[in-house]
Amino acid sequence: MFFRTHFSFFAVVAVVVTSLCLCGCKEEKVVEEKQPVRHYKGDIEVLNSCGMQGAAAKMRAYLRENGFDVVSYRNDRLQNYDETILVLRNPEWEGAKALAKALKTENVMTVFSKRAVVDASVYIGKDFEQIIKPDQGETDDN
Repeated sequence: MFFRTHFSFFAVVAVVVTSLCLCGCKEEKVVEEKQPVRHYKGDIEVLNSCGMQGAAAKMRAYLRENGFDVVSYRNDRLQNYDETILVLRNPEWEGAKALAKALKTENVMTVFSKRAVVDASVYIGKDFEQIIKPDQGETDDN
């Protein structure tokens, strides 16, 4: 009788401890941290990397005419780019394809930085005049 009572007691304790352990365990889910998608036209910086005077101002005007928000423009330290390059600072920005199309470039790379204050940087190359001139069939009213 003593054996049955103690055995039952230990069996009950074992069941309670096991269920507490199993109930207390939660499966951890790994959540990827994504950059927030911004539903606006985006903040863009333009850097003159071709060495041609006034290129950044001309590109700024061109991009603004095409609906992009250029928040800064200036000369780059390097002044020897042959082709214009688009660098995405926010890889989740939905305006990236439209900007690449407006720049008529496939030179697109992503350099993610949590400290970035713009969605994209445009490094102007010596090809910028071909980018900003109107396509065939379009007219320049100015």
